[in-house]
Amino acid sequence: MARYTGPKTKIARKFGEAIFGDDKSFEKRNYPPGQHGNARRRGKKSEYAIQLMEKQKAKYTYGILERQFRNLFKSARAAQGITGEVLLQLCESRLDNVVFRMGVAPTRSGARQLVSHRHITVNGELVNIPSYQLKAGDVVAVREKSKSLEAIERSLSNSSQVYEWITWNDDTKQGTYVSVPARIQIPENINEQFIVELYSK
Repeated sequence: MARYTGPKTKIARKFGEAIFGDDKSFEKRNYPPGQHGNARRRGKKSEYAIQLMEKQKAKYTYGILERQFRNLFKSARAAQGITGEVLLQLCESRLDNVVFRMGVAPTRSGARQLVSHRHITVNGELVNIPSYQLKAGDVVAVREKSKSLEAIERSLSNSSQVYEWITWNDDTKQGTYVSVPARIQIPENINEQFIVELYSK
């Protein structure tokens, strides 16, 4: 399997920020991994290195593989609007990401697992494809048989984030993907212009 399953803190340290959420290990060692991570690195990064780093950060943040990410970029370029913004909006519209944003799972990888294991429905239909693209107005819910799952209950009780483009009802365990988020509403620290420049070479 091509998906990265190694230590997440190592990846977060590579980018210099906790891209996978709260991480006590990262707080202790927020410098690059490796033998010389704490030493000052000489040499300025090239333009290509900066662009590549930004693309890798986006891929790791959303848990998307290279081929999927490239296809998302092609879709973004073909759509109306600013390519970089549309790319992030497509990433945000993925079912696994919305399940994570709703607080049903504490991480995107956890959300992907819930979707793959058939715990999530969209508009009343069971969907087990994490990359499923949601449209404005789609209703995402926890399947009836899965509502009592301890992992879901725990995640929802610890969730405090509120997003303007998503509604969630704790009693019915269902929410609505109200609208595609504007760039200013997406909290991820990603410079999408670098990604556009990289793929446009």
